[in-house]
Formats: sequence, structure tokens, C-alpha cells
Amino acid sequence: MDSATAVNTDAAASLLGFTAIVFLLLFLIARWKWHVFFALLIPILLFGILPGIQQNNFIDAFENGFGNTLGSIGVVIVLGSIIAEALKHTGAIQVITRSMVNLVGSQRMPLALTLTGFIIGVAIFSDVAYVILNPLVHSAAKTMGVSIAVMSTGLVGALQLTHAIVPPTPGPLAAAALVGADIGKTIIYGSIACLFGSLACWAWGILFAGTRVNTPPSDEFQGVTVDDLDQNAPQELPSTLSSYLPIVVPILLIGAQSVVTLAFPDGHMLRTVFLYLGWPVIALSFGVWLAFRNIKNPKDRENAKDAWVEAALKTSAMILVVTGLGGSLSAILRGTPAVDFIAAFFSDYGLPAILLPFVIGIIGNMITGSTTVGVITAASLVSPMLGNLALSPEAAMLAGASGSVIIKYVNSSYFWVCTSLSKLSVTDAVFSYGGATLVGGIVSFITVCVMWGLGLI
Repeated sequence: MDSATAVNTDAAASLLGFTAIVFLLLFLIARWKWHVFFALLIPILLFGILPGIQQNNFIDAFENGFGNTLGSIGVVIVLGSIIAEALKHTGAIQVITRSMVNLVGSQRMPLALTLTGFIIGVAIFSDVAYVILNPLVHSAAKTMGVSIAVMSTGLVGALQLTHAIVPPTPGPLAAAALVGADIGKTIIYGSIACLFGSLACWAWGILFAGTRVNTPPSDEFQGVTVDDLDQNAPQELPSTLSSYLPIVVPILLIGAQSVVTLAFPDGHMLRTVFLYLGWPVIALSFGVWLAFRNIKNPKDRENAKDAWVEAALKTSAMILVVTGLGGSLSAILRGTPAVDFIAAFFSDYGLPAILLPFVIGIIGNMITGSTTVGVITAASLVSPMLGNLALSPEAAMLAGASGSVIIKYVNSSYFWVCTSLSKLSVTDAVFSYGGATLVGGIVSFITVCVMWGLGLI
């Protein structure tokens, strides 16, 4: 900590302020139901009037943290949201679902839906994806003669895991920017963690939720097939390859940048080329272009230009401001001795450093009910401590994201979407869906710990 730019030099006051920020943030959301924007902003502003705070440095840290964070990630979040709109409106979700059914077989529909959730959760918000897939969930459960919990639990968990852990989904993308994680590595290793976590969600649905929860599927959707999922989808659906490309190409370009950077020295032509192609702004721009190509009707293509962008801006606005405030909070805390104290506590007591972001992610999600808020809060609070914790940015981000999906219950909007559409009772939904996200989050975290222990992240 540089004394010339320090926000505060009093360790006790800084630690007290740090603790107060966390508790006030959670209290404002949980007790008074404030919007997360004000719930983050007010505690930060109150921190600025604590005794001993250097107001000039505080203001500089706030503005620089906000601007630098959005400068690196703001456009990317909007581009990712546009791709999500495209996948929703072009019928790509139906095509991807059909490909998973063909891969594992219609007799293994719970696994097919789980793998579908694993893939489309990277690009589509969890609740939107579940709304689209819900008729197929009921129809498949009716056809196979199983309870709705067997068919839906793996899907619910998998959607939430990749939504929370794997960029370019806005939440993990923002968290990666806050801690300075390599996005390519985060995608690669986050996908590995999510795959194991998603399979754990599927197993929970088959072995535990399915044997205890006997709620039958609704007759309303009997006979619904993959092709009937979205009545507003275009008549001519994109090909399987075209449906995957808007998701896969950006991920491959970003991942390739990380691989090429490790494999080739500075100045090498491939390294120079992929430095640009793997820049998330370029990579996701390719994804947007590929998504637009899936609209076959010229009139629909023209209408979609404004509609998709406007919808994406509305979707990403909250994430942008919360991410910016998260950057401000990190910059402010970095200028106090509180981060050194917390890092020393973990070191002195021999606690694994990777537990800190994991626990913060759990608490943020439990109290606010928002996976996005959980992962961004964990990244914001842990980012200033990384140097002292001997924890890589990738490990910190993935650990916090794994924690942010754990314990999904009645204060989560996603929980209510899935519960109401699946027609489960609240008690059964807590056991099925809350259990799936608990098991999936823990398995994902264990996978992250293994990769961290092996030095991969």
C-alpha cells in the first residue's frame, strides 16, 4: 500500500469499515429489499466519511476503480447479452437441445437436458433458458413416466453453474475483470469445473430428488417436442453447426489467445494475431455476427438489429453498474490496511486461501439471492488481497463463482421461476433444486481446488 495514495492508514478503522460495508450491503438487500445498485453505493459512500479517511484519495480510488473496470469489460458484457438475445430468438436453443438428445439418446433425457443446460448456460440467463425448455421437461417426463424432479433437477443446476462460473456470461466475465483473471484460462478451467458440477446435479436428480419427490409432470405439455419449444422462433431453424458457432467461436478465440501466449515468445506472428483475435471485444463481435447470420428472413434481420441491442442494453445495465461499483470497492479497499490484516489472518492460522472467495460467494448469494451479485461481491472483496494471499486471480474467481451458486432457495428469483414452472411444492423444490445447486457448487469448488493444487490455475 502506497502511503501517498492510501485511503486510510489505520488498520483498526479500516477493518471496522470493511466489516461494516459487508454487513450493511447484505442488510440493505435482505432486510429492506434495496436494489443492489444503492445497496453497494451507500455503504461505499459512508466508508468515505469514516475518521482518518483521506477524501481525495478515496474519490480518486472510487472513480478510477469504476472507470478502469468498465473500460476493460463494459462493451464485452453488452456483446454477450446481444448473443444471448440472438440465441433466444433464432431457435438456436431448440437446435442445441436436439443435438444433446441425439448425442445421449432420448431414453436418457435427464442427462441430455443437463448437458443442454451446461452449454446454453454459458450464453443465456438461467431463468430465460428454463422458461424456454420447461414444456419439453414436462413432456419428456410424461413420456418416460418419471417425476418432474428427475427430469428437471440436473437442468436447473447445470444452467446455474455455467451462468455463474464460465465467461462470457456477464457475471463471471465481470468477476474475472475485477480480479484480473485471464479470461481464456477462466473459460477453460471453469468449463471443466462446471462439467463435473453439472454431472453431480444430474446424479442428485436421479439418485436423490427423483426418489423422494413424486410430483408428476403436467398434462398441459403432453406431446411437446424440441421443435415446439418456442412458438415465436422462425420457421426455418439454423443448422446445428450454425447454432453452436455464436457460443463456441468466441470461447475458442479467447481460449486460443491464452494457449498461444504460453506456447510462443513475444513478437511471434501467431502471438500478435491472436492477441487481437482473442481480445474479448473482437471474439464476441464475431459471435454477434455469427448469431445475426442465423436469421434467414431479411425483414426479420433488419428488425432484429435494434430490438436485440435495446434488449441487451436493458439486460446488461444492472450488471454494468454493479460491476463498476465492485471495481470502486476493490480500489478503495486496496488503499487500506484491512486487506493485509485479513490476508495475515489466513496465513497465521494456516487456512487455505482459496476458502475466502468461496465463503464470500456463498454468503453473497445466500443473503441477496443473486448469483451475479454473489460472484461480483466475492471478486470485489478478494481482489485487493490476492498479492498477500498467494492466490491466483483465476483460482480466486472460480472459487468465488462456485460459492455463489450454493444454497438457492426462496429469496432467489431463479428458484421461483423453476419452482412455479415445474409445479413443485416449495419444500420439494428446496430439496431438489437447492440440493442440486449445493452439490453442484461443492463439486465445482472441489474441482477448482484440485486444479489449484496441481498448479493449473
